[in-house]
Order: sequence, then structure tokens, then C-alpha cells
Amino acid sequence: MSHNQAVGKFGEKLAKDYLIRHGYEILDLNVKLSYQEIDIVARKHGLIIFVEVKTRISQTYGPAEGAYGSTKSKRFKRGIEMYIKNNKIFADDIRADLITVDINRASKSAKIRHFEDII
Repeated sequence: MSHNQAVGKFGEKLAKDYLIRHGYEILDLNVKLSYQEIDIVARKHGLIIFVEVKTRISQTYGPAEGAYGSTKSKRFKRGIEMYIKNNKIFADDIRADLITVDINRASKSAKIRHFEDII
């Protein structure tokens, strides 16, 4: 596993723990669908929530939300569509969220931000 993959996995674990603390039920992790991947699939209040997680350990290129652009958005949407089709989920019962994790290694802390309904 590369350094970037390890950082990503760590960020996904922090995001999963954050969701659980906030009352979400985790249904799936790291779902691979052709060339797409959905980091977290969760449920809360009858909604299926698809979560993309972006993690940064440096502010050199800006905060983590800067890593989520139009190409990633299109891939995320395609992955959600595939998941819905494969699992026969009602499209009205879904939401797409972004969780960003900015890690400060010096203070050994992480800033987690949750953006709901991004698509």
C-alpha cells in the first residue's frame, strides 16, 4: 500500500467513526463498481447516503475539499447510479455527501467537515 493509499484509508476510518457517532448505520465500505469506487454507504432516517471521503495531510495544495472536482463528481455519480441499479434502490431515497479530513500531524488532530447533498 502506498503512502497516499494509507492516508486515504486512515481518513476513511475517521469518516466512518464520525458517521457512526452521528447516528449513521454503515452498510458498505470501499464498494468497487467497474472503474468507480464508493468509499462509504450508510443509512440514516430511511435514506441511503453515499459518501466520498477526501483526506489531506498537508495544506500545500489547499484543504481536502479542493480534491473533489468535476471529474470526481461525475465518477461518484456514475458509481452511485451503478450501486442503485445493482441493489434495486429507489432513487428518491438517496443522498450523496462529501466528508473531508484535514490532518494536522504536528498537533495530531484532524478537522472533519461533512457536506450533505453534494450532487
